[in-house]
Amino acid sequence: MRTWIILGLLLVLATCGRTYSAPRNLDNACSIISERPAYYRAMRTAERNWGVPVHVQMATIHQESRFVGNARTPFRYVLGVIPMGRQSSALGYSQALDGTWREYQRDTGNRRARRTNIRDATDFMGWYMTLTEARNGIPLTDVRNQYLAYHEGHTGYARGSYNRKPWLIRVAGRVADRAQTYRAQLAACRR
Repeated sequence: MRTWIILGLLLVLATCGRTYSAPRNLDNACSIISERPAYYRAMRTAERNWGVPVHVQMATIHQESRFVGNARTPFRYVLGVIPMGRQSSALGYSQALDGTWREYQRDTGNRRARRTNIRDATDFMGWYMTLTEARNGIPLTDVRNQYLAYHEGHTGYARGSYNRKPWLIRVAGRVADRAQTYRAQLAACRR
């Protein structure tokens, strides 16, 4: 009995400190980093390691997960009521798919990385966007096309699969607009 109590307490302690909920004001970069300074530190580290600007990471995370650390895609239903699994394996801040995440872990040697950890998620985004620059020739500051490649994958982007998805082109434009807003806000709140 004592062992179960100790294990229960350890489980409770292990889950303390994990914040999967979104920051209160997602429209203000200064508010986000003020409320969650660990997010800013993680993004700055990814920027130093991979060269992807903080505002680009922030806008992409906003679009992918709204800064919810354990975000998942919705369930699919048959006949409107029978759950048939999730729409994809995307998980966490970066909404990385299982296969892409395993590739990241293998390439970086970071086998313990978790998609629900902001440091790992931003490092993943840096790694992925740097590959996008190398494979598809998209500069790290070209938010619109980086997002299209992030959503469609390197091969899908190269094939132009996004051209058949007008909704995705609109979303990529909104991500680029949000990145510029975050960039201006970050410049102001650093003063």
